[in-house]
Amino acid sequence: MTRLYLSAAIAPLLLFSSANAQETKPADSAVKSAGSKAAAEAVFSTGVAKGRDRLDSATSTSALRESEIEVLGARSLGEVLRNIPGIRAEYAVGEGNDNYSIRGLPLSGTGSKYVQFQEDGLPVLEFGDMYQLGVDMFMRADLNLSAVETIRGGSASTFASNSPGGVINLISKTGDTEGGAVQATYGLNYGEKRVEGDYGYKISDTLRMHIGGFYRQGEGPRDVGYTAYKGGQIKANITKTFDNGYVRLNAKYLDDRTPVYQFVPIRVRGTNDDPTFFGPTNFNPKTDSLLSPFVSNVVTLDRNNNIANDDLRGGQHAVVKSIGLDAQFDVGGWTITEKFRVADIGGGNLTIRPIAVNNATTYATVYGGVGGRLSYATGPLAGQAIANPAALNGNGLLTNALQLDTKIKSLDNATNDIRASRVWEVGGGNLTTTVGFYKSSQDYSTYLTFLNVLSDVRGDGGTSLINVATAAGVPFTQDGYLAYGLGNAFHRTYDMNYGVDAPYASINYHVGKIAIGGSLRYDMGKVRGTLFGAELGGGRVGQTSFDINRNGVISTAETKVAVLPLGQPGRVDYNYDYLSYSAGVNYRIAEQLAVFGRYSRGGRASADKILFTPAVNYNTGKLVDDNSAYDTVKQAELGLKYRAAGVTFNVTGFSARTGERNTQIVSGADGSATVLQIVRGYKAKGVELEAGVRHGPFSVTAGATYTDAKISSDAANAAIIGNTPRHQADLIYSLTPQVEFERVTVGVNVIGTTVSYAQDSNLLELPAYTLVNAFVQVRPTENVQLMLNVNNLFNELALSDSEQGSIPATGVVLGRAYNGRTASATLRYTF
Repeated sequence: MTRLYLSAAIAPLLLFSSANAQETKPADSAVKSAGSKAAAEAVFSTGVAKGRDRLDSATSTSALRESEIEVLGARSLGEVLRNIPGIRAEYAVGEGNDNYSIRGLPLSGTGSKYVQFQEDGLPVLEFGDMYQLGVDMFMRADLNLSAVETIRGGSASTFASNSPGGVINLISKTGDTEGGAVQATYGLNYGEKRVEGDYGYKISDTLRMHIGGFYRQGEGPRDVGYTAYKGGQIKANITKTFDNGYVRLNAKYLDDRTPVYQFVPIRVRGTNDDPTFFGPTNFNPKTDSLLSPFVSNVVTLDRNNNIANDDLRGGQHAVVKSIGLDAQFDVGGWTITEKFRVADIGGGNLTIRPIAVNNATTYATVYGGVGGRLSYATGPLAGQAIANPAALNGNGLLTNALQLDTKIKSLDNATNDIRASRVWEVGGGNLTTTVGFYKSSQDYSTYLTFLNVLSDVRGDGGTSLINVATAAGVPFTQDGYLAYGLGNAFHRTYDMNYGVDAPYASINYHVGKIAIGGSLRYDMGKVRGTLFGAELGGGRVGQTSFDINRNGVISTAETKVAVLPLGQPGRVDYNYDYLSYSAGVNYRIAEQLAVFGRYSRGGRASADKILFTPAVNYNTGKLVDDNSAYDTVKQAELGLKYRAAGVTFNVTGFSARTGERNTQIVSGADGSATVLQIVRGYKAKGVELEAGVRHGPFSVTAGATYTDAKISSDAANAAIIGNTPRHQADLIYSLTPQVEFERVTVGVNVIGTTVSYAQDSNLLELPAYTLVNAFVQVRPTENVQLMLNVNNLFNELALSDSEQGSIPATGVVLGRAYNGRTASATLRYTF
């Protein structure tokens, strides 16, 4: 496979000969301030046929340049993207596996189903929502980053596969500006030490390079009791320019561990439509999690049904080794662009996730019967009885939790995108034609298991596992484990490959003030693989008795050990195809003003979300219903763009209809995990606003999205039709005013949202919030800069989600909160 892709990448280069074009100006040469006229006129190239001035394009686009990202003080990619209009980012999980959507498209599952994440124009993963493995887990923002370009809707459907909602593209520096920087960041009130740097160098008039990266280590913004962040990345590229184009080779190595902040118990009082959330005694949802050294030991049966140990302190471990080629040449009037990348991706994802929370006395009775006893299974008090469960840790709570263990055998992928464009003079205007072909191969080979444990609720990284025994002293748990599995559920292996072939074409005619264009893409997918797991049905057994601790006695917990039915594989062998299209018209009323309209239809392959569901016949590997292979999104847009010296203003009205097949994990009243199979339709309409003003030393940028979204159909639950999709607020917004003098820059970054519903039932409301992030930059000399960033300045409790759809009788929900106040100082030296 690799040889095939290398041949596809290299062959077009052999055809290139001299012509007259020069290399397209790379992103890091762009002027750094969006408020300036030069930046506003910067060519935009993501998700379109050919880079052009945004006022001449019938698309909704945004770009954050390096200096704009710098002042945000973002500690993760999600904290960067929350500032781009139209993007809904739920980033409370940490650095990876966060949730992203665009313009009211649903977040019924996890990850970024309808949004494609790219680095330098190619996807990092073909699918952004693979189970437990979101695409942002394998990306980092550091000094290599020149800009983040985004396109919402529009031609994203036809210039990238599996991206009907939009494309988010991280663009690297390429060394066209010589010099670099080194900097060190220190967490002032949380555990992080980080060093990073980058350097660009012109080796000759036609050869240049860039290299950069970072390394960091520390406990992080939450108290977990161990070093949770450890690792870094290095990226490099070298560019050779010719009279008629350029060739660029690039490489990336990422090896980084970060924690996964899952749901935690949060108390709530009031009513569903007027709740007040607060932390349990001795547990702060803004600074604590259930992660600790005392819940970290994982004991399970591996993919070969042998005893294996793991450690939750490994967290999200992302390992990426990639090399790529980027070339562009003018040949006989055609501009030929070739992008290729092959990536070796591994690692894993480990964390603890509660599925139910209740009073300790209740769990003692539920699992131990009348007179049931509790004791510490792990931690400094291991073996000690809990005499007064109601007073445990001052809050009296226990969680029924899952240890989530996902190991990556291969997420390797190879991607190639070649296109040819030509501009023809026709009837006094320019006719731009583009044809291209995209080919990718994406592995999805993983093992995952869910183990059932009982834990207390304690802050400061002190959470421990808890044992339960009957009044007579007969153990119900073993070392804190209720079961070494979850019945027949979520003990699986995937060994899949997804192949995508997609020819595409576009035509655009620009004459005078009018530009009219359209594009088509035809995706052809080939899905092949083997699955193991009892959830495939057919009499497969996924639970057995096994002497986990090898003491010769089978305990109650050891009668519930998850195994793989290795003699009964499930086969997956199907093809699919679908057509995407987009058409738009742009009218440039004046040099400073343009209006546009566009209609698009795009598709998204269902990928792993239909595996282990009845959608596939696992004997033949074929789909039971061909319609389950992909979902579609139909969008209409009408927008206005204004740009004058020091002022930008973009407003876009949108309407979208989405069909979706997905899965949700919900917890039942008895604490058992339930998988909800979703077959739904959604509709959304709204307005997206982006503005920027600069006058002298003062500037302000702002973004806002108003959305009216509804569930329009549901195959299983008609009662929720007409409801607002969970987590969807009417309004999300960001505002960044700042003042910049010669030696000092001061400003704030404000992001917020109005109320939303915790679940699709539309009962419990998640309160509105506004988070204020402050920044100060001091430049005592030309080459030295000291930066102070404070996120969540007022230490507000802001919830991203709640597992429960209404206030339970216990008055405790499982929710996720954004980090509390964190302050960091950075010292940078440029050269």
